[in-house]
Amino acid sequence: MSKLLKVGIIQQSNTADISSNRQNLINKIRTLANQGAELVVLQELHDSLYFCQVESTDNFDIAIKLDGEECKAYSNIAKECGIVLVTSMFEKRASGLYHNTAVVYEKDGSVAGKYRKMHIPDDPAYYEKFYFTPGDLGFEPINTSVGKLGVLVCWDQWYPEAARLMALKGADMLIYPTAIGWESSDTDAEKSRQQTAWQTVQRGHAVANGLPVITVNRVGHEVDPSGQTNGIQFWGFSFIAGPQGELLYQAPSDKETEAIVEIDMERSEQVRRWWPFLRDRRIENYGGITKRFLD
Repeated sequence: MSKLLKVGIIQQSNTADISSNRQNLINKIRTLANQGAELVVLQELHDSLYFCQVESTDNFDIAIKLDGEECKAYSNIAKECGIVLVTSMFEKRASGLYHNTAVVYEKDGSVAGKYRKMHIPDDPAYYEKFYFTPGDLGFEPINTSVGKLGVLVCWDQWYPEAARLMALKGADMLIYPTAIGWESSDTDAEKSRQQTAWQTVQRGHAVANGLPVITVNRVGHEVDPSGQTNGIQFWGFSFIAGPQGELLYQAPSDKETEAIVEIDMERSEQVRRWWPFLRDRRIENYGGITKRFLD
């Protein structure tokens, strides 16, 4: 017997108008809820442009306190619609201390929990170490009325260790708000390799842990304010995979999309019985995994 969860995802193109971005999201959340969504997941840093293409102290001005009015808008829409909502914020924790933080709201508008991004990239056009202090909350699933959510953020998706720790702590699903795309000078072949690798590694997390994976990416071109690159073409392709890595849904690469996808929450139990990877782990021999390198 199946237990179906209706998951709504929003893949959005953003502008420099934060208020407009936020209002568009709220309108779309409301629409998905009216169509039956019980859980809605947003993309990484969904209120603004992806400001990490450059290092500028002025960009800290858009960071927000998690108890501020900006977050109350998401609390209010979660309560109005009676949904669990996964958001992604540029958190101002204190003066000079900032995080990339996912905040989860319960159906009554209360904060179910938060996760501060642990793995922080520092690559051309993704200068996140300039802005974000690594998370200090660990890999802890967030308890909600629709299940225990293993919420991670973007760069975390490349790390099987993070997914495994969420699974070992009882997560019912893995969720990745994301902002990733192509540099226009990359060849078509390289673009294909990057996008395929990105999806494959996450579908691998689904298989290895016997859990559904929900990944929501932004879409559209965003200009590099410095002019040093041709900007980022965020590749969309938001997707949901089942516990055997099977694709349940994939969004297009070139347009905004809202979708509702049904996930069978009983399927993980069956898959883990057929493929008992957790049972067969040789945990007594894995000590080296906590080392930087074994030399």
